Amino acid sequence: MQPTVPDDDLIRIAVGLACRAPSVHNTQPWRWRYDGGVLDLSADSHRRLASADPSERQLVVSCGAALHHLGTALTALGWLADIRRVPDQASPSHVAQIRFHHYTRSPQSHDLDLLSAIRRRYSDRGPFDPVDPNTLSPASLKDMVRGHGVHLTVLPHSARPVLAAATELTAASRRLDPTYQTELYWWAGHSLPEDGIPTEALATADNQARVDIGRRFPIGSDSGSILHPDQATVLVLSTDGDDRGAWVRTGEALSAVLLEATATGHATCPLTHMTELPQSRKMIGNLLPDSGVPQVLIRIGSTGTQVPPRQTPRRPIESVLTIVPRPGQRC
Repeated sequence: MQPTVPDDDLIRIAVGLACRAPSVHNTQPWRWRYDGGVLDLSADSHRRLASADPSERQLVVSCGAALHHLGTALTALGWLADIRRVPDQASPSHVAQIRFHHYTRSPQSHDLDLLSAIRRRYSDRGPFDPVDPNTLSPASLKDMVRGHGVHLTVLPHSARPVLAAATELTAASRRLDPTYQTELYWWAGHSLPEDGIPTEALATADNQARVDIGRRFPIGSDSGSILHPDQATVLVLSTDGDDRGAWVRTGEALSAVLLEATATGHATCPLTHMTELPQSRKMIGNLLPDSGVPQVLIRIGSTGTQVPPRQTPRRPIESVLTIVPRPGQRC
């Protein structure tokens, strides 16, 4: 007889895979609690970036990405996730509540491809070669994110100067901001054992100069293999509203795009710095064909790299997941 809820070990595996999701500065701002067959996801406000993300928008987007990673992992493991997003308005840290059902079909090959993509995905901050149009369909990505209540816009190459100007605006406004700079250098450019962005995941000075639309991170050691200016395709994820529900769904859509791109052999890098300040966010909004609210940009391209770099660190599962013992269960 099949169990009606996942056992503790499967939850540990699924949450461990969910925690491979991207998060702003690799802060991993989530907490999970499994009790009585119900899994709750909450945002960890102690990991909020007070300067870059005072509204916690990017924190919640990060949690949404982890939520989609969880559902993707569960599908490959034979379970369906029944998700209630932002279920408790009185508890703003509560992102989602997940209940479980057995899948009525066996996992398909693409489900396993996406599971593999969870393990292989990483943010590449160096320059890209162009996307191969035969391996990634913008139309299919648009349909995919539409299911999350999110809009996807593929920006034309002519938008690149606006993106570069928005990047320079954000960099200039923060160049002499000690709070922002201290926060940035706390999370990036050195090897923390459990979180943050290590030096080897950050581009060298030369490669940073080749990516004119990237966040101005500390100088790293990832030299990459592309020796020309970035030729990535840039996507924008936008929403009709700008509340916590929209942020959660943005994170889910972000995860879906990144995993599909990774599964088809593409390099990716989410960009959030251009949506952190009102002036630069308005510049991005003016590029959209409708009145949507820009949330996240994504660079997609190719690097020709066959061996991915060492994965960025992740917090131990016991520090992010609480499993409440069932009655009669021995701890």
